Amino acid sequence: MNNKGCFGIGTIGLVLIGVIALVIFWGIGIRNGFVGSEQNVNEKWANVETVYQKRANLIPNLERTVKSYAKFEQETLTKVIEARSKATQVTIDPTNMTEADLAKFQAAQGELSGALSRLMAVVEQYPNLKADQQFIDFQREYTAIENSIRAETVNYNAAVKEYNTSIKVFPNNIIANFSNFKEKPLFKADAGAEKAPEVFTE
Repeated sequence: MNNKGCFGIGTIGLVLIGVIALVIFWGIGIRNGFVGSEQNVNEKWANVETVYQKRANLIPNLERTVKSYAKFEQETLTKVIEARSKATQVTIDPTNMTEADLAKFQAAQGELSGALSRLMAVVEQYPNLKADQQFIDFQREYTAIENSIRAETVNYNAAVKEYNTSIKVFPNNIIANFSNFKEKPLFKADAGAEKAPEVFTE
């Protein structure tokens, strides 16, 4: 009788150990999925930063080209240069990004976008500058980069939505809260963001 009792308790114990092991491995698998998803978000953010930096890197060439036209409105160019300086000073740690961080980043980049748009409109008054090969090259690169910015921010948002969903659904949210995985902020579309940048040509 005692042997049977011990055997029965041992079996129950083994079953419990097996269940606990399964739960632990399940939790580890879920957590590893969060890590992979978060790394994907970080990679997409790095791509966003890269294309914005490429745009900022275009400004010195634009400045040299425009300055060669002495009568060009200096104030308009100065605003572009100042906006570029502000935009390049805003940096974000993607592992601890908040909505406020992203809003500050977008505001700085939006200010540069606006300054560049105003400069492009003013250039219309300067046919010689419009026809300058260096300015034409700038326009071509600028348009390509603006298109890349739109594509990369869309890719980032898609990665964030997938990650945020994965950590919010039950029972994943239990593992996420226990492991301190937090929601990531999304890019908010600017007014007119769906439109391609205008390129002024002859």
